[in-house]
Amino acid sequence: MLSEKTIEIVKSTVPVLEKYGKDITTRFYELMFSKHPELLNIFNHANQKQGRQQTALANTVYAAAANIDNLGAIIPVVKQIGMKHRALGVQPEHYPIVGENLLAAIKDVLGDAATDEIIGAWAEAYGVIADAFIGIEEQMYKEAKEQAGGWEGFRNFIVDKKVKESDVITSFYLKPEDGKAIAPYQAGQYITLKVQPKGQEFTSLRHYSLSDASGKDYYRISVKREEGHAEKPEGVVSNYLHNSIQVGDVLPVNAPAGDFVLETKDTPAVLISGGVGLTPMVSMLNTIVEQQPEREVTFIHAALNSHVHALKEHVAQVASANSRVKSFVAYSEPTEQDREAKNFDKEGFVDLEWLKSILATNQADFYFCGPTPFMQVIYRALKDWDVPTDNIHFEFFGPAGTLEETTVTA
Repeated sequence: MLSEKTIEIVKSTVPVLEKYGKDITTRFYELMFSKHPELLNIFNHANQKQGRQQTALANTVYAAAANIDNLGAIIPVVKQIGMKHRALGVQPEHYPIVGENLLAAIKDVLGDAATDEIIGAWAEAYGVIADAFIGIEEQMYKEAKEQAGGWEGFRNFIVDKKVKESDVITSFYLKPEDGKAIAPYQAGQYITLKVQPKGQEFTSLRHYSLSDASGKDYYRISVKREEGHAEKPEGVVSNYLHNSIQVGDVLPVNAPAGDFVLETKDTPAVLISGGVGLTPMVSMLNTIVEQQPEREVTFIHAALNSHVHALKEHVAQVASANSRVKSFVAYSEPTEQDREAKNFDKEGFVDLEWLKSILATNQADFYFCGPTPFMQVIYRALKDWDVPTDNIHFEFFGPAGTLEETTVTA
């Protein structure tokens, strides 16, 4: 338990963290990686260079400080981050390293304003928060290992099949090298790959949403090839997978993880995706059709045009074969062939007016995923339509961001 004095001191730093939080976390990563470059084998280099990881950590530190007198309020955030830590292989011994460098970063950025009393209070608070993470993650590691078909750490999978789904998205079917059973997963979850593309000093870990229903003898991921270069490092791994990984190659995989999951309910489900954000949505669609065939589902996908629209035929076939499933497509830049074929339902972007025209009611569970600007539009539309917050579910690819100015997420 933290003393009242410690709580008071930490809460007094909330305005400072709101103003300088990203400066502190940016300095934190600089310090930590300079002293412990081996940790670059765990962290996503693209998110670091884009500043997304720094922002996410700043939000987490801010939330911890604001709720230091009621840490139970941030347990959902701890679990969300802990799930990613488990998928990446973060261990208890990493926490003292993080603590040491976080405190040093606070001192560096705030200078004399970071008195010994403030640093001491934050050291005590960090210890309590770290213990919460370690305890929750220990249970997650245990569950991942002991579940049916589960395992610890990374397990080798063979690329059994590689299927081009569009000009930019390819599916990889992965089967375990040892031929043994694989762990089940909830629709919406992801697996983590560990690769080291040629010329890269460190290994890269990437989360990829599973794009099929659980219960198969394979895992399927559908990966978008990013246009990567030195200034845009997020393309390094996706290009490596598309261009270098072939059928028969081996990829180390961590067990399925993630808290963005389909809830088993009787309410209608509305699945909205933008671009490669359709991967968890297809998993949810397939799962509902297989496990809840009487549940109503509306699948809405937004893309530039048919050239980059993956899994379109699959979704159309599912909708054709199931009276409870409806599918709609919006193209923002349809080709002339798209217009001639009339293979989309709306030209332009998904908006509230269109959603109201194709959906009978807002009394549904809405799941959505895609680029952050796309998700911000969808979120705002659903809020304007008075969809209850408990019925709105979304997933960020990479570190969590914000969908409205008043939202603080980790």
